[in-house]
Parts: sequence; C-alpha cells; structure tokens
Amino acid sequence: MPETGLSGLKQADTIIIPGWRDPDESPPSRLIKGLLEAHNRGARLVSICPGIFVLGATGLLNGKGATTHWRYIEKLTRAFPCIKLQPDVLYVDEGDLLSSAGSAAGIDLCLHIIRKDFGTVVANRVARRLVLPPHREGGQAQFIDKPVGEEAHPWLAQLLDWTSARIQKHITVDLLASVASVSKRTLSRRFAGTTGMSPLEWVTGLRVRRAKDLLETTTLSIEEIAEQCGFGSTAVLRNHFRRKVLVSPITYRSQFQSGASKTFS
Repeated sequence: MPETGLSGLKQADTIIIPGWRDPDESPPSRLIKGLLEAHNRGARLVSICPGIFVLGATGLLNGKGATTHWRYIEKLTRAFPCIKLQPDVLYVDEGDLLSSAGSAAGIDLCLHIIRKDFGTVVANRVARRLVLPPHREGGQAQFIDKPVGEEAHPWLAQLLDWTSARIQKHITVDLLASVASVSKRTLSRRFAGTTGMSPLEWVTGLRVRRAKDLLETTTLSIEEIAEQCGFGSTAVLRNHFRRKVLVSPITYRSQFQSGASKTFS
C-alpha cells in the first residue's frame, strides 16, 4: 500500500505511474493537476505500460516522443495524436518525461534511470541483484505479433491465405494482383490504404513472421529457414529480420526457443 496519497506528489523528485486501470477512462482531474504542479517545480515523470494514458492526459507529451505496450499503440494514437509514438522500442527518455513499453520494459527503464543518476557500476549491480541483463538488445518489435490480414477486408484475408500457403515461392506484384483480380495499380493503392505498406513489403512481413515461428519451434538451420520462408539466402533473411525485429535470427532464437536441446546456425 502507498504510504501517502496525492499529497506525496508535492515532495517527490521522480514520480512513477506504473499503470492505469482503464485506457478508456480519463484520469481524475486532481491527479492530472498534481502531476502538472510536480512537473512545473522540476519533478521527473515516468510512465510504465498503460501508465502512458495518465501521462498523456497531462498534455506534457504533445510534440514529444513516447512509447507504450504494443497492444495499446493504436488506442494511444487515437487518444493523443500529438504524441510522437515510437512503437518498436523498450523505452523513451525525453529528459524529465520518460515512458516504457510493457511491465518488463519498465524494469529496463528503471535501470536506465539508475544508470543516469548513479552511473553504470551501480546500475549493473542492481541488474545482477535482479538477475537481469543490464541492457537488452533490440526493442519491443521482437515481441509484437500483429495480424497482417484483417477480417474487415475480405480481399486481404483471402490474399493472406493464398500467400501463406506459397510463402516459400517467388511472389511478384503481378501474381498478387492476378490472385486479387485487380490491376497492379489498384492492388498497390489498396495496400497503401489498408496496411500502410507496399504489397511486397507485406509479403516480407509474412516471411519474417514465418521465420519467427520456425526459430521458436524448430531446430532448422538458418539456411533451411531462409529457404522455407522464401528469402532465398541467409543474407537476405538476416537483413529483413534485423530490420523488422531489431535483432538477428540467432539472437531471437536464443531468447525465445524452449527445450533442452537446440541446434543453432
């Protein structure tokens, strides 16, 4: 239980908002007022996971960078369009305004704060006490599992099924347009409006998702995974995987694959 109520905001130098019960519920005005007064006198405000909805309600993040758990990105974008969201990172430091993705990323952010305030030696000591790495490679992009075919767009869902069944083959925009029974120009326009990406970039995303599944659930070599996912070579797989997931395939496998016996390439 907290030792003080909102009156504690008047003395705190660092205020952490560890969450918020309902992103659709506006925080109490007295809470927002207390946070604004604390920030005006120099306090540092920190949000973890959906705590960003409280910090966003203060208006202090307008025009500044922030992040939250990938599940809340779209909702936060609609609620606070003036925030410069960074959806693929573990945390964002704007000096006196800091935010993190999920709860575990909140620990990464707290270690970052300790490192800023007390130096690397102390931060590493705290990390060892927590049995955690002092710094994690990559961002939350490696954890995101967003669908790339939407039920609201039957043409895309149908194309998803067709492409997924042939992901290891050479797929061109002409072929996708033929399957969708539209021209290349119409297909590109539909993809831009629905997914915000080109048809081939969408296919690459499907291939990366398949690679993630195979890295998690099989002991196939990187070469075999590249072939099964349609990348053609390990170099192409590594390039696209690191660009979208922010870590290498081998690092991803070491973090996510379970089981006592693993074969790495």
